[in-house]
Amino acid sequence: MRADSTQREQAAAGADVAAELALLARLRAGEEAAFAELVAAHAARMLAAARRILRSDEDAQDAVQDAFLSAFKALERFQGDARLSTWLHRIAINAALMRLRSQKRRREQDVDELLPSFAEDGHHELAPKRWSEAAEDPLVVAESRALVRAKIDELPDNYRVALVLRDIEGLDNEELAERLGVSVNAAKIRVHRARQALKTLLDPHFGEPSGPQNP
Repeated sequence: MRADSTQREQAAAGADVAAELALLARLRAGEEAAFAELVAAHAARMLAAARRILRSDEDAQDAVQDAFLSAFKALERFQGDARLSTWLHRIAINAALMRLRSQKRRREQDVDELLPSFAEDGHHELAPKRWSEAAEDPLVVAESRALVRAKIDELPDNYRVALVLRDIEGLDNEELAERLGVSVNAAKIRVHRARQALKTLLDPHFGEPSGPQNP
């Protein structure tokens, strides 16, 4: 049974690749219907990624338009070393990052204020809070997700974008570093600090009460 399932999955994957190659050929031939199919198939995911980076529907829509224009111009150079969906996702992220960098920077809280502080003996000055078990009520889960998204938006942009690209968009450390224009180690540190800062913002909502850390 497992072998049959694997074979079906491989057949489906092969069919997807074949369909993508056929679509790519139609795109390169300038077929208008193929462009419409491309937009219909991939615009929603690209828009979601751009929205997470830019926090504005209007800016995200503009970024996706820029991304499609860039993609259409680069079709002849697309080598097929990645899935078409992956390629478009990368272009959308780049377009959103370019638009973000061109915007006037907002006043932001210093991320250091959100990071754990330590005593001279190396212990936390305040013990990390343990989070209560997540509720199973769908309404509560939805509210929790909305709260997490809101708190992510409160992070300084450099850290917010790193967190979004790594933990939500799924970029690996090497690709994240390339997108941010920093070393791999710097990218890892930025994500780690972003996660710590986000936990601090969420502790009042999900954390259980705690007192000073005992030595």
